[in-house]
Amino acid sequence: MRNFIITIEGKSYQVGVEEVGASGNVTPVVTDIRPQNAKETAPKTNAAPAKGTKVNAPMPGMIKALSVAEGSAVKKGDVILVLEAMKMDNDITAPCDGTISYKVNKGANVETGALMAVIG
Repeated sequence: MRNFIITIEGKSYQVGVEEVGASGNVTPVVTDIRPQNAKETAPKTNAAPAKGTKVNAPMPGMIKALSVAEGSAVKKGDVILVLEAMKMDNDITAPCDGTISYKVNKGANVETGALMAVIG
């Protein structure tokens, strides 16, 4: 095991790399990643958790369109936004009735599981 300190965007991380195999083919395996200074990398948020039904991104992509206005009433099954992934438009529908509150903007890139909207 060899330990390295890697700095990414001004934050230092200690990384342990284990050499696998004795031949010329060396495959690094990351076994331990942790911030050097946890206080600097801890997320700082005072936001209260959103109340209502959360709509999370089913896949990574870009928000191509917000189909209804912020604060509008929606019914279960209504298209609330369009998520473009792998050059395909995916309609994201409301999982329940309620009032829409978007947590993303048109043109934003999202990762799988990102909170896109809350219906309350």
